Amino acid sequence: MPTVAQSQSSTEADWVSRFADEVIAESERRAPGKPVVVASGLSPSGPIHLGNLREVMTPHLVADEIRRRGHQVRHLISWDDYDRYRKVPAGVPGVDESWAEHIGKPLTSVPAPAGSAYPNWAEHFKAAMTAALDELGVEYDGISQTEQYTAGAYREQILHAMRHRADIDAVLDRYRTKKDPAAAGKGKKPQQQKKADDAELEAEAGSGAASEDDGSGGSAGYFPYKPYCGNCEKDLTTVTSYDDETTELNYTCTACGFAETVRLSEFNRGKLVWKVDWPMRWAYEGVIFEPSGVDHSSPGSSFVVGGQIVREVFDGVQPIGPMYAFVGISGMAKMSSSKGGVPTPADALKIMEAPLLRWLYARRKPNQSFKIAFDQEIQRLYDEWDSLGRKVADGTVLPADAAAYARAVGTAVGELPRTPRPLPYRTLASVVDITAGHDEQTLRILSDLDPENPLTSLDEARPRLDRAENWITSQVPAEARTIVRDEPDKELLGSLDEQGHRSLHLLLDGLDSHWSLDGLTTLVYGVPKILAGLEPDAKPTPELKTAQRSFFALLYRLLVSRDTGPRLPTLLLAVGAERVRKLLGA
Repeated sequence: MPTVAQSQSSTEADWVSRFADEVIAESERRAPGKPVVVASGLSPSGPIHLGNLREVMTPHLVADEIRRRGHQVRHLISWDDYDRYRKVPAGVPGVDESWAEHIGKPLTSVPAPAGSAYPNWAEHFKAAMTAALDELGVEYDGISQTEQYTAGAYREQILHAMRHRADIDAVLDRYRTKKDPAAAGKGKKPQQQKKADDAELEAEAGSGAASEDDGSGGSAGYFPYKPYCGNCEKDLTTVTSYDDETTELNYTCTACGFAETVRLSEFNRGKLVWKVDWPMRWAYEGVIFEPSGVDHSSPGSSFVVGGQIVREVFDGVQPIGPMYAFVGISGMAKMSSSKGGVPTPADALKIMEAPLLRWLYARRKPNQSFKIAFDQEIQRLYDEWDSLGRKVADGTVLPADAAAYARAVGTAVGELPRTPRPLPYRTLASVVDITAGHDEQTLRILSDLDPENPLTSLDEARPRLDRAENWITSQVPAEARTIVRDEPDKELLGSLDEQGHRSLHLLLDGLDSHWSLDGLTTLVYGVPKILAGLEPDAKPTPELKTAQRSFFALLYRLLVSRDTGPRLPTLLLAVGAERVRKLLGA
């Protein structure tokens, strides 16, 4: 496996090494002799999609580079499963509008979708992501925020935040929308106006905690803590009083009317509001590096506000926090986990191998957006990936590209599983399309690709073959699938002129001597050249390209009754010489 250089700071394009340099230096300054801590946060509020994966892959790649250099490092993934259930996602199987009755409860208190094998909503959506991270080779320490809060792990931090609620409120107030005093006085008390301002601020920021209550309370003042109701479990509660000395807290629930008095020093059924919770965890865990989406860079966003709260309230330091750009899907708009139907890492891993998916995140700087192909573009993507592999093998690869490749195919622990015979993805897709996944037929065709080194078992082509088959069956519409004709198109054959017949004879005459992928490629491109009086290796001209396109369209119509289809050399191999002769009117 190619190795990543111990330090590639001089390679400007290698963003991973640059961040690793910075993070190691910062960790030695803040916490000398301790493991480097990097972090990610994922909310299992619905399907965890490929955009969310960047939240994990960015620190994973940096952490892995740090491990390669011999340092101890912890990659924390906080499962924000104690967040409130905000809305019923659209398009999630086994979920209907009856789940709306659970809005406001912790995600771990919401039932899983109907038919799920998991105990609650959060565990259901964590499971698929956990399996995908294992397949991707991501090493991490998972932290359930439900477990942390309900076990009282943050009790001292919560009490500290409540004692410094005025300081937190002052930080938040710097970003609240300033209202005209005359307008603000029309029917709204100061605390009501602050709460409206906070909601507007959060909407403008567009942060991951959209519509998160920042803790502004009622007439009793500001509190950065939200209890979950002891009766209905929802967070639609208002703190009505709090005593710093006794930690006695009173709250009422606007959902069910329940009221309760508790001692916060003994109470574990609630959490800090997001804009306080995040910086509290930075200080608690000693996080050195944690990225966040570009939506967190706006004034008043959670990351910006958190940087001040961690310093002024929790006596901590904000992590190095690059903003990462959005990840899109070919043919789809920006992904949102609040809506169903968005592709997840598990979906991507059904149609592409783990190293390829890792490479997509490794080769782009965090601030560069990119798309993941679920359409025909995946074939070009695989061609690019295979070309990079050949450059690595022959030593012609650029240093930054070599580093990205090494990070894709393995980690500090070792190599990821790979296909022994990585045949072109587009070829595999064409073959399984034509054979409908018939193993015996597939092996026959793949063995003919290189007669001097034939494939002896389909296992040599797996898992790439399985990924290509999944792509064909799940992403290619039925009307776009390839169906080879059973009988010759006698009407079309009968309408051909002399040159059309001659082109077919030239092709048929050369089948036996060109029966391999490379040989058939030479043959199908060479027939129009011979008809034009040129040598088979002649350079193409515009006129020749036009003649080739016409010849290809004729072959497609005679073989699959369409003007286009899989690459002709692959199609011919798949159809088989005997059937090709029959359909071309030999």
